[in-house]
Amino acid sequence: MSKNTKATSKHVASKAAKTLTDSNASQTAKKLAASALSQKNRSKQTGTELEDLASKVLKSNKYSSDTKEFAASVLSQSNKAR
Repeated sequence: MSKNTKATSKHVASKAAKTLTDSNASQTAKKLAASALSQKNRSKQTGTELEDLASKVLKSNKYSSDTKEFAASVLSQSNKAR
């Protein structure tokens, strides 16, 4: 199985850390932020559950640009074989 070696950028990781401490952030934003932050180092990649969530977020108009940025980061770090 092919492994993705991409990592979350400093910019996205910084936004993700702020989102995790924001009491007004949605659960979806926090899930995606946590995943993006956990992928700051290249040893981790996105699981299928978060791939599905990220895909839905990107297709929807109801999420903020920050949430969509986390979703895009998470999807870019998914397993290449899936």
